[in-house]
Amino acid sequence: MQSFLLELGRGFAFVARQKRLTLEGDHFYTDLVFYHTVLKSYIIVDLKTKPVTHTDLGQMQMYVNYYDMEERTEGDNPTIGLILCTAQNKTMVKYFLGNKDKNIFASKYQFCLPTEKELEQELKKEMKDIKHKLTHSKEK
Repeated sequence: MQSFLLELGRGFAFVARQKRLTLEGDHFYTDLVFYHTVLKSYIIVDLKTKPVTHTDLGQMQMYVNYYDMEERTEGDNPTIGLILCTAQNKTMVKYFLGNKDKNIFASKYQFCLPTEKELEQELKKEMKDIKHKLTHSKEK
């Protein structure tokens, strides 16, 4: 786990794997939960071995809302949801999420892993984009 977190980049702290959320007797399980110490935000990762569906997006929205309402404390930024899937339907994702939620992302993952350098570059780019979005959302 330590080497995996180091590959993600600076600031990721592991919180839970298969974190159970119980809502009125129904149980739901998040795949991975991290806290990012630089962004000051929970990051929920859902791993899918199939193309992303509207059901997956709805489930992630529930997880993000739960963490924002129940786990987030004063000074924390909004929770970020990341769905890693084998394929994504960008149009369906766009219409499902609309302009309302900018903290949920669906991204295709590769079975052939990128090089360490490629992964590092991509993570730096994503972190820069997330920081930019968080900065602009605070200005509004």
